[in-house]
Amino acid sequence: MQFLWAFIVGGAICVVGQLLFDVVKLTPAHTMATLVVVGAIIDGIGWYEPLVSFAGAGATVPITSFGNALVHGALTELENSGWIGVISGIFKVTSAGISAAIIFSFLAALVVRPKG
Repeated sequence: MQFLWAFIVGGAICVVGQLLFDVVKLTPAHTMATLVVVGAIIDGIGWYEPLVSFAGAGATVPITSFGNALVHGALTELENSGWIGVISGIFKVTSAGISAAIIFSFLAALVVRPKG
């Protein structure tokens, strides 16, 4: 049953993104930023963790989980270290993903030549 809920929740997030493309006519960058901010807001009001518990990968794989990770890390470090922890908490939680994106993009750029 958890696979079904993951599919439904993840699919619903993707449908929202597609509607932002097609109906609202947002660019891919604006759509991505909107979904990250929505994920951050949902985590800020405390609804993202229950969603992850309910839907599993359906909530952790889409881009909304990046916003969740940013806010979750910031709030956790705010409690532990005070206001300076807000900045360090953001990087503590997301640094591995950001580093992987940079490294793999660089490696792909070495292998693949752009058409044009």
